[in-house]
Amino acid sequence: MAYVKETLTVVIPVYNEEEVIETVLNDWHSTLTSMGIEFQIKCYNDGSKDDTWGVLQELEDSLAHLNVYDKQNSGHGPTILKGYRDSFDSTWIFQVDSDDEIPASEFFKVWEERALYDLILGRRIKSKTPLPRKIISFISRIVVGLLYGSNVSDVNTPFRLMRVGALSEYIGKIPPTTFAPNLLVTGLAALKELNYLEVPVHYRVRQTGTISIQKLKLLKVSCRALLETVRFRFKSAQ
Repeated sequence: MAYVKETLTVVIPVYNEEEVIETVLNDWHSTLTSMGIEFQIKCYNDGSKDDTWGVLQELEDSLAHLNVYDKQNSGHGPTILKGYRDSFDSTWIFQVDSDDEIPASEFFKVWEERALYDLILGRRIKSKTPLPRKIISFISRIVVGLLYGSNVSDVNTPFRLMRVGALSEYIGKIPPTTFAPNLLVTGLAALKELNYLEVPVHYRVRQTGTISIQKLKLLKVSCRALLETVRFRFKSAQ
């Protein structure tokens, strides 16, 4: 059997992270370089209102494997979906957020499991989680479990490694405006009987940047995400 060299694309959506994005990208670039992986980082500025885009442009000049893209604000979900579809020429896609809540040092935990799995998810170990988010996470887990047959506990984790050959077909069918596409990716991996695994990763509460979803808006958008997840399941069954 011919050897196929593995390539990795890291997809990072960014919104109003001028205070921390330099630290985050330097950390990821350094970590992946030290691991000897053939990689590129694709960073998408989702219409930030601060100087995030200016910082990204400067970093692109200094980090050899970084590519940055500016786009109109469309939200986290549509932004990562664009990143996924732009990266189907890689062997693996990894998605992580830009808020530094899960450090790059945790990446080896998912990368070392890739031989036997199509989707490896970082299950966030949290010491403190607001009650509304706990409730939403619980409901999301139940919905994805019942409708898709998933036994994943952290169904929407923004720390996931995906085998392109196994998942690109299904990702390509997710509507581009989907609010929480990672819920669907997790569900589809179970529904299509792909091999998937959760590994625990350390999580820390963000210290900088903008939390774009707060209070009552969190409930509203969570309901939207769950409805999209239900509708997509019944549509995919047709």
